[in-house]
Amino acid sequence: MSEGNAPLDNLPALGRHAAAAWPDRTALVFDETGETLTFAEIDARSDRIAAALAMRGVGPGDRVAVMLPNCPGFPLAWLGIAKAGATMVAVNVFYKTADAGYLLSHSGARLVITSDAFVDLLAAVAAAADAPFDILSVDGDGGGREQALAELAAAAPAAPEVDVGPGALANIQYTSGTTGQPKGVMQSHGMWGDFACRIATLHDGLSADDILLTAQPFHYMDPQWNLATVLLTGARLIVLDRFHPSTFWDRVRAHRVTWFYCLGVMPKLLLKQPSGPDDRDHDVRRVLCSAIPAADHAAIEARWGVPWFEGFGMTETGVDIVVPLDEHDICVGSGCIGRPVPGREACILDADGAPLPAGEVGELALRGPGMMDGYYRNPDATAAAFRGGWLHTGDLARIDADGRIFFVGRDKDMIRRSGENIAAAEVEAVIAQHDAVRLAACVAVADDIRGEEVKAYVVLQPGHGPDDTPPADLAAFCADRLAYFKVPRYWTYRADLPRTPSERVIKGALEDDRDAAGAPTWDRTDDAWH
Repeated sequence: MSEGNAPLDNLPALGRHAAAAWPDRTALVFDETGETLTFAEIDARSDRIAAALAMRGVGPGDRVAVMLPNCPGFPLAWLGIAKAGATMVAVNVFYKTADAGYLLSHSGARLVITSDAFVDLLAAVAAAADAPFDILSVDGDGGGREQALAELAAAAPAAPEVDVGPGALANIQYTSGTTGQPKGVMQSHGMWGDFACRIATLHDGLSADDILLTAQPFHYMDPQWNLATVLLTGARLIVLDRFHPSTFWDRVRAHRVTWFYCLGVMPKLLLKQPSGPDDRDHDVRRVLCSAIPAADHAAIEARWGVPWFEGFGMTETGVDIVVPLDEHDICVGSGCIGRPVPGREACILDADGAPLPAGEVGELALRGPGMMDGYYRNPDATAAAFRGGWLHTGDLARIDADGRIFFVGRDKDMIRRSGENIAAAEVEAVIAQHDAVRLAACVAVADDIRGEEVKAYVVLQPGHGPDDTPPADLAAFCADRLAYFKVPRYWTYRADLPRTPSERVIKGALEDDRDAAGAPTWDRTDDAWH
């Protein structure tokens, strides 16, 4: 990807390109606080962060974590880390000691850029870590356990001159997998450049006249690729603090948004809001959405008067499959996710890795440029993902006779709650840490609002029962160690769980026989047994 003779295949180049082309144009608007950044300010302030990191000895090959909410500090830190030649590790702000500790330990982060709100948590993790990390705060008032990033940046010399090529590692973006712990997706600068270009040229393209909006947290890919796209195109990005169904369209109208991306649970929640005479009073011309509820697709478009296009992508691959502009009408409500974007190939494979004919369901596999380099410190998972020359998604799909792709389901031990991917084994491992627990298994339970909820089946140690180990205690135990969205809503005690001869829990038997055992289930939401 290039603009004239200047290659835009790395994040620093994208930032400098935007600062030169549109220096005084507003690039970022943070809705909650009203803070704004021009393209020139983004470039200059991220330079200062790069200089500050260089003063701390950070350079190519180092990992720097960022644990921040949707504030200017996150995108500035991301670009500053990139300019220093280092690699960003994004940490979910809802993580606690167990999940945050794993990411920081596994990635080998040498320091964390955060705010004072997370200093106590991070200090506790660092104290227990085999390789303690330093803490830089964008606030700098945490009682002396961290250094203020702004003060360090003010004292730093010019930004370092680091040659960042397209093959350099920009991110280790952790994503929940089918095994117990998240996997670190290695994303190169070239992957980010490719991602931005694909989004910018999608359908009828994006330009400096567009205003994008993101309601997702910056520790996920979505706001990051939104930022890369505005750096490429000169568009403006509105950043909400989080997704609020009741005020979402008000913010869209207020900021004159023309384009946004959202996840499947969001349109369902939006559709549940009371309709009003101003539903169509907006400037949106396109919506890209993953997992649009097929049954609601037509109603969504009728209400807001704008086409919603299905799209499929992964942390490992970026954007892969999108409904084409000229096929939108015939795909509404069909469950079709579209066709591969230019440069991407898709195939449906059987269990042996052989291609299946049209109409048959198998695993969706992808290949082409702009994908991850692999999973960090996990060569076995990398080899399994790329076996046979294809990236195996773990998702089930089919392709019809016309080449359109339809998503069928997930062939993963994964629970997807409100857009969050939750590895069941990770939650099980934390529950099993409780002294009274002998065995635990988690499965997905369908939910009209959140898509899926987490249900835990628990076998207690001999001598323990629901009276001395109530599920509320187990839920609180998890809440101290995991992000809130990973804590199971439903809890059932069993005398034992169905297992294979190799002692693997047969989750299919649990899912097919949820009520047959006659055991009541405790619902954390209403604190009652059912």
